[in-house]
Formats: sequence, structure tokens, C-alpha cells
Amino acid sequence: MRRRSILLAAIVLVVIWAVLAAVVNRPILPSPFEVLWITIRELPGELGGHLLVSLWRVVASTALAVLAAVPLGIILGQSERADRWFSPFVYLLFPIPKVVLLPVLLLFFGIGDLTKIAVIFLILFFQILVLVRDQAAALRPELLFSVRSLGAGRRGLFRFVYLPASLPAILTGLRQSIGTAVAVLYVAELFATQQGLGYYIYLHGSTLFDYPRMYAGVIAMSLLGLGLYLVVDAAQRRLCRWQYAA
Repeated sequence: MRRRSILLAAIVLVVIWAVLAAVVNRPILPSPFEVLWITIRELPGELGGHLLVSLWRVVASTALAVLAAVPLGIILGQSERADRWFSPFVYLLFPIPKVVLLPVLLLFFGIGDLTKIAVIFLILFFQILVLVRDQAAALRPELLFSVRSLGAGRRGLFRFVYLPASLPAILTGLRQSIGTAVAVLYVAELFATQQGLGYYIYLHGSTLFDYPRMYAGVIAMSLLGLGLYLVVDAAQRRLCRWQYAA
């Protein structure tokens, strides 16, 4: 995604917001310029601190999900026997909304970061696992035979065939997971915490009725997701250069 397109979309959204705020003319929808000014003023202070806490939780949970789901997805994709044994568990556990497990995770892991990281990890793990497994299983047999004929064993196939072929699916899974992770983060940060953007938005929106700061928290959460999207885009351009070859 080009940065110019993102900037243009942001300008259009600000204009629409300004028009709606003028039409509604109520405190629940303040002017975007007031909110942007508060966002810029608060980012180096309290809002920035909450943003860093949320960023840590999303990055940690996403990294753990990738490290756990990618090798397992490749194994299931290249082994019909392992997939036959493990897939029933995926079919049973994947549809469960993991947010409902939050109270249980609180009992197991307490009120610290670990609970928030665990619930996001559970959601991302299954999304990435299924995408990588399907990608690895769809590899053409003749490609595997040609690499095997050069003397490659299981480790060689993993390194030179399965992992490179699965990279687009991994990055697609990451891109899809970012939106989910940020949404779940908001819910997770409503429980037993006083840190994070979810807490900041809820505090200023539902307790203090400070709507400009509530929207500033929403913008910070959007910036968090946007930054992660740009990181994944940059990683895809670097790791999947064949997709951008003219």
C-alpha cells in the first residue's frame, strides 16, 4: 500500500468526520481537529505510555503465534498422517471465540500482561496455522520430487521449499491477524488493568465522559494497527521479492 494513498484516505476521513461533527453538533462527536490536537499533545505523555504497553502486548503475542504456528502448520501440510491426527482438534478448537476464555486465563495467569498476551496468542495461532498448513499442502509434488532428487532431506525441504513457499501465507495471515489482534486487545484491556489503549479509551469514554480523549485513544489504536500493517508490507517486499518482479 502506497503511503500517498493512505494519506489521501486519511484526509477524506477527516473531512467526512468534520462534516458529521458539524451536523451532529454534540459533545459525543467532537471536531476531528480538536481530537488531532489532543492526540499530538498526549502522545509524548500519558497516551504514548498506554500505546507502548498495547504495542508490546500485540507484538509479543503475534511473535509467539508465528513461532508456534508456522513450524506446526508446515509439518501438518507435508504429513498427511500428522494432519489426520491433529486436524480434528483444530476443527473443534478454532471456532471457539477465545475471548470467552478471558476469565479463565485471568485465573490461571493473573491480571498481568500474560493474560492479554495469551488470549491474543490463542486467536492468532489458529488463524496462522490453518493458512500455513493449507499453503504447504498445496505445493506441487513435482516441485518436491525435483528438490529431493538433488539430495535434499526433510530439513532441506523445510528450508528451501516449504518455508519460502509458505511465506506469502504467513504474511497474509499476519495481515489478517493484526486487525483481529487489535480488536481483541481492546476487549482484553478492559479487564483488571490500568494500562493499555483499551483501558484509556474506556476510562475517558465511559467513566470520565472526556470524548475528545476517548477519540484520541481510538486514533492511537488505529496508528498501532497501521504501523504493524506497514511493517508486514515492508517484510513482504523484502522476503517475497519474486512477487514484485516486473
